[in-house]
Amino acid sequence: MAHIKVLSEIAGTVWTVEVQPGAVVAIDDALIVLESMKMEIPVDAPVAGKVIDIRVAKDDVVAEGDLIAVIET
Repeated sequence: MAHIKVLSEIAGTVWTVEVQPGAVVAIDDALIVLESMKMEIPVDAPVAGKVIDIRVAKDDVVAEGDLIAVIET
């Protein structure tokens, strides 16, 4: 089984966390919603699998390239 790292594509603040570890997700399911420049930007699952780890919480500030989740395929 492979572990896929999900990285933030933008700098922003975590608006909501849509899934918890253990959740099974399909490709393009929303994992986290970031707020940047007054816009809400969803971070979608790049692959289908099981969420192993969520590395952020509501109101955390993330930089571009930060690890925010891990999915097991």
